[in-house]
Amino acid sequence: MRIALDAMGSDARPVPDVEGAVMAARAYGLTVVLVGDENKLKSELAKHDTRGLDLPIVHAPSDIGMTEHVDAVKTKKDASMNIAMRLVREKQADAFVTAGNTGAAMAAAIAGPYLLGRIKGIKRPALTATIPTAVGRTLLLDIGANADVKPEYLYQFAMMGAAYAQKVMGVANPRVMLLSNGEEEGKGPLVVREAYALLKKSPLNFIGNAEGRDIPKGSADVIVTDGFTGNVAIKLSESLARTLVGFIRDEIKKRPLAVAGAALAKPAFDALRSRLDPAEYGGGILLGVDGVVIIGHGSSNAVAIKNAIRVAKEAVEGNVVELIRAGVA
Repeated sequence: MRIALDAMGSDARPVPDVEGAVMAARAYGLTVVLVGDENKLKSELAKHDTRGLDLPIVHAPSDIGMTEHVDAVKTKKDASMNIAMRLVREKQADAFVTAGNTGAAMAAAIAGPYLLGRIKGIKRPALTATIPTAVGRTLLLDIGANADVKPEYLYQFAMMGAAYAQKVMGVANPRVMLLSNGEEEGKGPLVVREAYALLKKSPLNFIGNAEGRDIPKGSADVIVTDGFTGNVAIKLSESLARTLVGFIRDEIKKRPLAVAGAALAKPAFDALRSRLDPAEYGGGILLGVDGVVIIGHGSSNAVAIKNAIRVAKEAVEGNVVELIRAGVA
């Protein structure tokens, strides 16, 4: 398997990008193609032990910054994001991974010079996030690709999310819910109520509306919403997790006896921090495009890059694109 990595994507590029690629190549035994400034990537690779690892470099003379407009995708055809996408389009790589500009990455996939395009029949792609819950994991989509949606978009998001949950997350019959402001069927804006009617008649395992509190409870395997609401929800949940861990640390420091107890409980605290750390979940897959596209946070560290590559690997192994294509048909 060959994964094309936009190695000039993250905020701290290319340091965490390269280190994460090295970690992934070693852990998963796959080829990670580093796309970016050749001199910078060679210099960074030299800091790591890469014996026995397959980490070829494909030169890209420019990159797209976090603050640049998505139009940069069309004006900078030689940017690392575009060149990495081209490798997937030309079947020289099985998946694309970036921690770069989210809007630009989505534009590169569906409208760039080397676009993959949408799967035939899919009206809009949806960006996903995997959220840790009290009982496992929940897939939330959309988290930013579509601020405005129609009922049929939400229906397709549910179909794609269920397919991903089944093949990649290993859920036999994924429970699907629609995010709203109440669990009753008639709750929510018109678009949500109409989507509810579509999902109620669908062959999916649709179990009704989810309220915000249902996300961390793990009431569903897939929760569907528009990109505006989903983006707010995911950023709130990630920030809240970090804040709660900080609260616990601060309160322990105020109490001498608690400090001693914390030393004994350190393994549990470490496990909690790992469970809540967004880096452990890597990146989100852009479902609906004709290829595997994974987009991570700009603040991704090496562990997050490694796990984003793992998510790409799992999506390729799960044959997610073909599964969605068959579902649409």
